[in-house]
Amino acid sequence: MSDTSYIERNRREYLRMRALIDRLSDDDLRRKVNEHWTVAAYLLHVGFWDVRNRWLSDKQRSGAVFTESDIEPDDVTWINESMRPFLHAIPPRNAARLALRLAEAADEGVASPPAGGWWPENEKSLVNPIRAEHRAEHLDQIEEALGGKR
Repeated sequence: MSDTSYIERNRREYLRMRALIDRLSDDDLRRKVNEHWTVAAYLLHVGFWDVRNRWLSDKQRSGAVFTESDIEPDDVTWINESMRPFLHAIPPRNAARLALRLAEAADEGVASPPAGGWWPENEKSLVNPIRAEHRAEHLDQIEEALGGKR
């Protein structure tokens, strides 16, 4: 992507996540966002997709060719549902800290576009450099579940 405005958007949502985590108690991190997800597990859900994007950005930057197995399925429900028990098994404060580290790593991975750029500029790229949208979606849901705790 030649337009790197996504870098600031990613950073803004990363800082929003960090500020939220810094304010939340361990009890807040254990609270349910919905019937299936706690706050901490939801944060790690975002982290999972961030680390996947980092893996893809590293692969593209190395010059390796993406394969069919690298392509994200249209419906990722089975992935999210399969990982949920593992995410809930991690102590909430550790989960929140890990989510922050993964977000930071993902942002670093897309900060410098390779020759040819990222998707959508490069149709062969599987890397969506805009991590902010996914973070914002789930941070909004978390804040709503916590009664607007910002």
